[in-house]
Amino acid sequence: MSKQKINKLLIGTNNKGKLREIKNLLPKNIKVYPTSAFNLSSPIENGKTFKENSLIKSKYFSKKTGLTCLADDSGLEIDFLNKNPGIYSARWGGRHGDFSKAIRRVYRQLNKKDKNWKNKKIKARFICALSISYLNKKIACALGKVEGYISNEPRGKNGFGYDPIFIPLKKKKTFGEIKPSEKYKMDHRYQAFKKIKKFL
Repeated sequence: MSKQKINKLLIGTNNKGKLREIKNLLPKNIKVYPTSAFNLSSPIENGKTFKENSLIKSKYFSKKTGLTCLADDSGLEIDFLNKNPGIYSARWGGRHGDFSKAIRRVYRQLNKKDKNWKNKKIKARFICALSISYLNKKIACALGKVEGYISNEPRGKNGFGYDPIFIPLKKKKTFGEIKPSEKYKMDHRYQAFKKIKKFL
C-alpha cells in the first residue's frame, strides 16, 4: 500500500481547526475528504497514548469508508499539572469540546496548585501523533512536539484549542496571536508531518 502513491485521503477528524491545518500541509495533488462528507462520528478513544488514539481513529475511519486515512491525536502537556491535560485535552472541554471551558479549567488547576504560578515559567508542550492507516493496517505513525510555556491569560483569536495560552519557546506571542501561515511551519503537527510525509 505504501509503495503506491496515495491520491485520495480521508482526514480522520471532526475538528475543523485540525482539518484546515492538515489540509494546508498536504501535497496539492491529493484529493482530501473530511469525515463530515460521510457523516461519521468519532470512535471512542481509549488508548493510553497519543499514538494509540491516533491509530484507533485512522483505522476506524478507514474501515468505515474504504479510504486510506490520516488521523491526528494531539494535546497539551503541562509539567506543573503532572503532564495534564495530555491525552484528555479535548475532554477537558466537556462533551461539546468547548475550549474556553478547557482553558478556564487549566487556570483553575494551576491556581489550586500554586496561587503564585503567574510569577513562574510554567513549562508545557504540544504533542501530535499522526497516523496513516488503510483498513486495519497501519502504514505509518509519527510523533511531533513543540516546547513552550503557559501564558498568564488567553491571547489571540487565531488557531484553535489551547492555542491562546501556549507560547512556543523563543517567541513572545501565543499560538493564538501568531499568523496561521507561520504557525503551520513550526507547530507539533508540522513536526509530525515532516516525519510522515514520505508515505504520502
